[in-house]
Amino acid sequence: MKKAIEHLKNSDAVLSSIIERVGECRMSYRDPSFEALARAIVFQQLSTKAASTIYGRLEEAAGGKITPQAIQNLTVGEMRRAGLSKQKISYIRDLADHVESGRLDLTKIGAMEDEEVILALTDVKGIGVWTAHMFLMFALRRPNILPVGDLGIRIAIQRSYRKRKMPSAKDIQKIAKGWHPYCSYASWYLWRSLELKDGAPASKKKGKKNKSTTETRRHGGKKVKARAKTK
Repeated sequence: MKKAIEHLKNSDAVLSSIIERVGECRMSYRDPSFEALARAIVFQQLSTKAASTIYGRLEEAAGGKITPQAIQNLTVGEMRRAGLSKQKISYIRDLADHVESGRLDLTKIGAMEDEEVILALTDVKGIGVWTAHMFLMFALRRPNILPVGDLGIRIAIQRSYRKRKMPSAKDIQKIAKGWHPYCSYASWYLWRSLELKDGAPASKKKGKKNKSTTETRRHGGKKVKARAKTK
């Protein structure tokens, strides 16, 4: 990771300032499991507190551990009583069906290329590119994922790079050109930049600070809301 951070600091003055102010990179990871994907679906478009409550109820209804078999054994009514919407119930059930049938083999997904993982995951109802990117970053620990559609990333870049408009995917890819092959770490620092106490965006010139304030948003353990893919 030290090599990655040095690369990012040397390739981008704005990002270097963010890294200096945020400090040590402390990315947290989950196992690349069915449970991680089910959790991602539950947490879509909900606050962390509300999603955690619902997930805890679902886990309890499933007998303490969320597995494909446990989900298939639950009735729709039991899942509704846990607090899940009808839509999310269909998503989680479809995920369980994919894993049980072998259409999604989580024992082999770690050996797939990034794009192959995205294709495999987005075949499940309710799992879009954003969720696939989060799984690649925080479950498979891929170092070079750039979630260009993430709202937190877009806001952080708009503020830190002083863009008048919200950056497009193309804008972000252009800015991130020098970050490769460590875009995952750059993304983590951008999310954390929105939580800096002084709220000041990084200056394009080292040693200078901008005193304008920013709002804070949540990501990761404090995730920005994501739009679920529908089919």
